[in-house]
Amino acid sequence: MPAKSEIFAQQPELGVLGLRENRRNDANACRGAARQAPRGRAPGSNAALRSARGNVSNENTNPNVGTGTNGKRSPRFGTASGSFNSRPMLGNASGRVGVLGEITNIVAAQTSQTDKVKSVKPPQNSFLPPALVMEQSAVPSEAAEEEKGAVGRVGKAELANAQSVQEYAPEIQRRLFDDEAARLVQPDYMDSQADITPKMRTILVDWLVEVHNKYRLVPETLHLTINLIDRYLERATVMRRRLQLIGVSAMFIASKFEEINPPELHDWVYICDRAYTKDEILRMECTMLSTLSFQIVVPTAAHFFPFLEKANGCDSVHRETAQYLLELGLLDIRMLKYKPSLVVSAALLLSNELFRRSCLWPARMVQESHHTEEALGSCVEELRQLLQADRAGAGGQLQAVHKKFAVPQRHGVSEMTF
Repeated sequence: MPAKSEIFAQQPELGVLGLRENRRNDANACRGAARQAPRGRAPGSNAALRSARGNVSNENTNPNVGTGTNGKRSPRFGTASGSFNSRPMLGNASGRVGVLGEITNIVAAQTSQTDKVKSVKPPQNSFLPPALVMEQSAVPSEAAEEEKGAVGRVGKAELANAQSVQEYAPEIQRRLFDDEAARLVQPDYMDSQADITPKMRTILVDWLVEVHNKYRLVPETLHLTINLIDRYLERATVMRRRLQLIGVSAMFIASKFEEINPPELHDWVYICDRAYTKDEILRMECTMLSTLSFQIVVPTAAHFFPFLEKANGCDSVHRETAQYLLELGLLDIRMLKYKPSLVVSAALLLSNELFRRSCLWPARMVQESHHTEEALGSCVEELRQLLQADRAGAGGQLQAVHKKFAVPQRHGVSEMTF
């Protein structure tokens, strides 16, 4: 086939139509020559490209479709072994009396079935988007100093996280301190209950801590669950046999509010060993929401803990110790008389004492927590009593919190010698 320059040199008088016709004839001639050519393929042809790919039958049949860079398979694509929503049952098979039975028939030596099963729910952070990577660029020294003064103590990781909303943090914290007193529960509300006692509430909370830990729910879910239970029991008189139903329904509400992938309704029926039906849980959910006038958003200790422990300069071990003290406080109804921010501050102050810090409560913590060391004294003393009782009896009958913080992932702080 002659080159394009030769065509124009041989036929200078061709018009537009003639040029198109000439190109069409040349193309037909090329196709005819291709038919007569041997079947061998050039090294750069499509056949060579396919052979370079290897023996891949079909890209759409790749078994690793839906697998992320960390090797975990997304639940949206299902699992190879079974249903993603298959969850362990947290109870016994003793019939329709419920996992907690009559709330009081718990034996210290009895081993819960939750120790024999493993949760199939992936970690919560596997559903979160990865942190945005900050562009590394040269910043003038004056601009760097100005940015440092604007963000204060905010780390680079928080600046890279789009969900940290650090520009709104002061306003959010101010709102938490303003609203925490409006939703406080009266600590003596059990006096109006005829069939349940504070001890039964403690047993229920201990079981809910175990459920929360096995399903790897976020801390906000646990604290909101306990808040919903106490606020409901303050307003309604309930029977002992329905106390577990209230706990399950409260965690059902809290998980739907706080979790990205909350357990479904049939999971909660399975958790309580089918002591309650789906309809009973749904009716109790509606009853609780109506009784509480759908006021779900309340400041809890889980909302104050992140920025207060950061201001306290806690490392991972120190942080787990403070959380251990905080969850021990959930078991005791006496802690209801304190504001959530005060309980968090008392847990941090006691942890500072356990780690023998030179300054137990510096001026910076007084400013951040709005509580002085003297104001925290009584709450710190009650938390210390709970800590001593838990360590002396290794949890006793109520082992959920102790076992939760005894694992290596939490540095075994519940068995640590201070």
